[in-house]
Amino acid sequence: MDSETLENLRLELRRGCLVLAVLGALREEQYGYTLRKDLAEHGLEIDEGTLYPLLRRLESQGLLASEWREHEKRNKRFYRLSPEGETILHQLLDEWGNLDASIRAVIGHHEPKEQDHGSHPALSAGR
Repeated sequence: MDSETLENLRLELRRGCLVLAVLGALREEQYGYTLRKDLAEHGLEIDEGTLYPLLRRLESQGLLASEWREHEKRNKRFYRLSPEGETILHQLLDEWGNLDASIRAVIGHHEPKEQDHGSHPALSAGR
C-alpha cells in the first residue's frame, strides 16, 4: 500500500474522532485557539482550516452555542456544548464504546500473522 493511500485512510478515520474530541473538549467553554491547544496537548493536532468550519457546522446543527466577548483586550468567540450537544455527546460516547468493542472482537477473531502486521498493540490485544 502506498503512503498516499495510507494517509487518506488515516485522515478518514481521524475525521470522525475529531468531532467526538471537540464535543468532549467543549464541555468547558473555550475559544478557538485554546481549543486547538488543548486538543494538540492530547495528541490531536488540528489546523485552523479544519477546526473553524467544524465549529460552525456543529453550531449550525445545534450542538454548540457561541458568543463573542472581549478577552485580553480582543473580541473572541467562545464556544460551549449546548444542552442538545451534551445529549449527543453521551450518545456518541456510547456508540464509540460499542464500536471499539466490536472492532476489538473482530480483530481478536481474525488475528493476522505476526509477519504480516508486526506486533501492533490493537492487533495483539487478547493474545
